[in-house]
Amino acid sequence: MNTSQAEEAADLVWQHWQAGTVLDALPDGLRPSTRAEGYAIQAHLEGRSASALYGWKIAATSSAGQGHIGVDGPLAGRILAERVHAPGTTVSLAGNRMRVAELEFAFRFARDLPPRAEPYTQAAVLDAVATLHPAIEVPDSRFAEFATAGGPQLIADNACAHQFMLGPEVTADWRSLDLATHRVTATLADGTTRDGVGANVLGDPRIALAWLVNELSAHGVPLRAGQVVTTGTCVVPIAIAPGDRVSGDFGVLGKVVAGFAG
Repeated sequence: MNTSQAEEAADLVWQHWQAGTVLDALPDGLRPSTRAEGYAIQAHLEGRSASALYGWKIAATSSAGQGHIGVDGPLAGRILAERVHAPGTTVSLAGNRMRVAELEFAFRFARDLPPRAEPYTQAAVLDAVATLHPAIEVPDSRFAEFATAGGPQLIADNACAHQFMLGPEVTADWRSLDLATHRVTATLADGTTRDGVGANVLGDPRIALAWLVNELSAHGVPLRAGQVVTTGTCVVPIAIAPGDRVSGDFGVLGKVVAGFAG
């Protein structure tokens, strides 16, 4: 896939994303067949944003999540600044077909981690982190049948990135905690609760974080100081509809809330 094909494919994904519409598949000649081609298309989405890249997301960090979108491993996607909302905001579900909310551990970086031949260790990645935050992601896909689109197309689809809320900076000493065993509770407006644990995210949110850094590095992409990485849902994705409100309680790590409208 050459640059003009990748740009044309990104244009098509972008048009559907902006319009809230879907497509069956990218056309022949624009359809990625490898992860690298998917990331080449995704990279052109970043240039269509009016702001600097806000950060990164990881899709499919659990076996259930991988089954939901029909892939056999995690995918990286870009979080665009225009799609980030303040915590507590009521966001629109217009055009959103997935209609789920995901509670996640998100990390903001203090310094750059450039691509390199040697993989980054988890310790090196955490040493570059400035802050931890509770977060809510509201994903979506530009494919009518996202479960059968395949990994390369879903990467081109920005790994189902859509809307995102970053909660307040954690003030507790999170580095001394075992995030794998840390419990998170989602509460809906009707009082229904769902519990999850950090281990649902590739075994540990810190493992997922290191995976993301090394996935970018392998494809020649730097992670920049100030960018946020959200590591995947630690609670089974919560079905949402207009009028719903979801509160994520991360215990000593804080809370984050989102409302949803039509």
